[in-house]
Amino acid sequence: MPKLLFVTGRLAEASLRRVVADLGGRLKCEVEVAVLGISVAALMHVEWVARKLTLPENIDRVILPGWCQGDLRILETRFGKPFERGPKELQDLPEYFGQGGRTPADLSKYDIEILAEINHAPRMTDREILERAERYRASGADVIDLGCVPAESWGRSGEVTALLRREGHRVSIDSFERGEIERAVEAGAELVLSVNQSNRDWAATLPAELIAVPDDPADWQSLETTVAHLDSVGARYRIDPILEPIGFGFADSLARYIRARQQWPTARMMMGIGNLTELTEVDSSGVNMLLAGFCQELRIASVLTTEVIPWCQSAVREFDIARRIVAHSVSERVLPKRIDSRLLLLRDGRTHTRGEAELAELTRQIRDPNYRLFADGGELHAINRDGHRRSVDPFQLFQQLGVTDPSHAFYLGYELAKATTALTLGKQYTQDEPLHWGFLTRPEISSRHHNE
Repeated sequence: MPKLLFVTGRLAEASLRRVVADLGGRLKCEVEVAVLGISVAALMHVEWVARKLTLPENIDRVILPGWCQGDLRILETRFGKPFERGPKELQDLPEYFGQGGRTPADLSKYDIEILAEINHAPRMTDREILERAERYRASGADVIDLGCVPAESWGRSGEVTALLRREGHRVSIDSFERGEIERAVEAGAELVLSVNQSNRDWAATLPAELIAVPDDPADWQSLETTVAHLDSVGARYRIDPILEPIGFGFADSLARYIRARQQWPTARMMMGIGNLTELTEVDSSGVNMLLAGFCQELRIASVLTTEVIPWCQSAVREFDIARRIVAHSVSERVLPKRIDSRLLLLRDGRTHTRGEAELAELTRQIRDPNYRLFADGGELHAINRDGHRRSVDPFQLFQQLGVTDPSHAFYLGYELAKATTALTLGKQYTQDEPLHWGFLTRPEISSRHHNE
């Protein structure tokens, strides 16, 4: 049986032994724990470990605390064994060894194309348009849609389309004005949004794919007539029955997408999702996920989205992640759960609690003045050699600490602010680690590393 050695400090010894005792049986391996002469395992450095560690016989693999700093090759050269950093939280060890969840899903595949609209493009400079297009592409957009202004004629639609094409972008044009559309298509726009009975005759002659829409969302017959006409002249098209906002026909519009798929089982379809994401005052990630699932099951292979209103500032990236998750979910017939947590922005998928007994044990063991901060059991906790202080109010807790050094006070205030946010939202708080905000998480350099 392989033999694993887990290295830790004095404070984490009891917790680590409990975790690895169960882990060894599940992995069918022998496990040992090496406790080095340091209270906090996170303060280890490989050069210090090289001096302090004595390696038992027949060890096959050594797992260090995730916070351990330095070049692991120093240890591998010194001991002739493979060394690795485990997770920064020892409770994550089962998942680190593949025992805490499913095999990571392959999210490289997806079926839904994203058209990202640059809203009111005629009122932007070329530089602004290019910057927005690059941002959308980096977020996952496949096509850049030039959103024109109704009742205005944009004489530069062709020039801007050509500009985007030179930068490698695929382009669509969103307009009913004939001149705008013809100039853009001539310059390389591949898709025209949108076509109904008012413009289908001349639009059908364009060398581009068309988006067929009803004259009015509730006028199903007008959509049927437009689709029949496009079929009769051999035009390429996608069908979009038009998604309507909540309170203005939302449920009926979803039913029309289902009806369209039933009536035209092999037709290409598109959904403009901005009427829901932009017109519903709620964080857009969950809305994008639900719409992606609807489109995936109904084989709606393209969506039009944008990022205008503040709560939609990352909508393209959200849908890019969502389309990958739902493609995996539907193809593998698994729930869209524990596949990818990047769309968990407000809440965390799981949290660890220490409980009163573990906090009391830590209080007994700590022998130095440095504060260990926790958000646990609905309270904020600060523990050092002088005892365990706690409060639901970060200001009251800070007053109990008696800190006068400005830099230390700043550090504790910053960490207590994160801990309070974690308590408020039910998120995991780990001292010196950033709170997890899904794909929006910003890396932090801890105070300890700043001072090295």
